[in-house]
Amino acid sequence: MAERPIRQWATGYLHDRNGYRFDPNQGTVVVEPTGEGKGFWVGAPSVTQDPQDGAIYLVYRVRRPRGVEPDRGAEIHIARSQDGKSFETVWTGHKATLNTTSIERCALVPQNDGKWVLFPSYVDPADGRWRTDRVSATDPSAFDLSQVECVLTAADTRTEGVKDPFVFHVAGLWHMIVSCATQEGGAAADAMHGTNDAYNTGLIKSRTGLATSEDGREWEWEGEILSPSADGWDCYCARIGTIWREDGVWLGLYDGSASVEENYEERVGLAFSFDLRNWHRVTRSGPLMQQPHASGALRYFDVLDLGNRKLVYYETARADGSHDLRVHEVTV
Repeated sequence: MAERPIRQWATGYLHDRNGYRFDPNQGTVVVEPTGEGKGFWVGAPSVTQDPQDGAIYLVYRVRRPRGVEPDRGAEIHIARSQDGKSFETVWTGHKATLNTTSIERCALVPQNDGKWVLFPSYVDPADGRWRTDRVSATDPSAFDLSQVECVLTAADTRTEGVKDPFVFHVAGLWHMIVSCATQEGGAAADAMHGTNDAYNTGLIKSRTGLATSEDGREWEWEGEILSPSADGWDCYCARIGTIWREDGVWLGLYDGSASVEENYEERVGLAFSFDLRNWHRVTRSGPLMQQPHASGALRYFDVLDLGNRKLVYYETARADGSHDLRVHEVTV
């Protein structure tokens, strides 16, 4: 199938058949921010289902403005639900345990042996660059962040940071999609990492990369799979947050921004792939959906496939500039 017809099909498929394009303000609020105004954000969700009892687990990040202690990405929470809409917190992790200035999106994955793995991403205290680790537990309520093991670092990937993992299996092989930062314009390391957030300097580009593993511990970096556009609405950031498979095609929702001024306030785009390694934009002229409030932020999507329905989780801006975490249900 030619690229233009498949792009037209993918856009129409989401809009007409399955309802993945929707009014973000009609979603059910799952988690409220801790305060009002810019910088009080909850979101960056990762959602999965317990293969044993069918319970739904959500891991999300809590953030406060710089200067409001504990600021930035201070906490990650894991919550449990039966319906995917009403959650009860079962575990909380704190950035102080990792000796980091900020934690970002994490991925929660059940294993075949009944154990669970959490992949936290956070600022490496050694060099100020984002990294991704792993820690295992017998239950989602029992993680100990002091026992994390290294998975991917900026040095491993020859980037300026790796964060926001999305982890899944294909034929038993572990796959990890991550946001990776690349240096632009020859900036010095101090300029990029002096604030412990290279993504907010304008000295990098935010891209999407892929790593694979046989055991979930030792990972092979396969490189970039989606790059920012040359001059479009997503020319600064193109960060895949979630993927799923329908009718023989991988579909992915990604966060896009045009400049560093839109960092933290990205909007959502759609891409597709046949092989997980080459992704093609559908949303070339603008985002897939719009949030009319405040900054327009609509980002960090995750899609949970429950067979007869899908639950679409996302972080979005409220009128006061804060972000909440919502879910939209799609009946298949």
